[in-house]
Amino acid sequence: MSILNEISELVIKGDIMGTKAKVAEAVDQKVDATSILNDGLMPGINEIGERFAKGQIFVPNVLLSAKAMNTGVEVIQPLLAAGGDTTIGTAVVATVKGDLHDIGKNLVALMMKSVNLKVIDLGANVSAEKFVEAINEYHPDIVGLSALLTTTMNEQGHVIEVLKEAGVRDQVKVMIGGAPVTQGWADKIGADAFTADAAEASRWAKTYCTSIR
Repeated sequence: MSILNEISELVIKGDIMGTKAKVAEAVDQKVDATSILNDGLMPGINEIGERFAKGQIFVPNVLLSAKAMNTGVEVIQPLLAAGGDTTIGTAVVATVKGDLHDIGKNLVALMMKSVNLKVIDLGANVSAEKFVEAINEYHPDIVGLSALLTTTMNEQGHVIEVLKEAGVRDQVKVMIGGAPVTQGWADKIGADAFTADAAEASRWAKTYCTSIR
């Protein structure tokens, strides 16, 4: 098994320290950092995303694998930076005002980072005005709005209206998600995308950001 395949397997297993050590070993062996990312780390996290989407694994498994992936990326980040910016886009994510749930949002952030997006995580209980400020400061491609309660779903629609009023709605694609959220709700409030889970969110974000580059 090649060292890149070994890295993939370690990511799939969610072996955080093993992934870090194996990536460091690959660097010592002069394996190209971009190859470590694209041919080692990425295949592993992509496999996890597919298994999660099929219901074969659960959130704790995904969290471990995403952390393993990100730990590996941290090892090669200086080398990637030396070769130029390799991120494919930027996303601002948060749980909307009135909602303190953040596990799903955190998972989305991890998975987005794993597909090489720069992620600005604003946290939970975030007001619409904070989203406007973040768009003006970071100029993201995507804004992700999470709501885990039926009582806070309306805030997703409110955020979109505030973005319109601030004149920044057309600058970003708005993705929404959360346990009570549906495609019908996304259509009703004018969101650009509804994603049912973190794997789908990262795939949608990657496809969109790649398409505009």
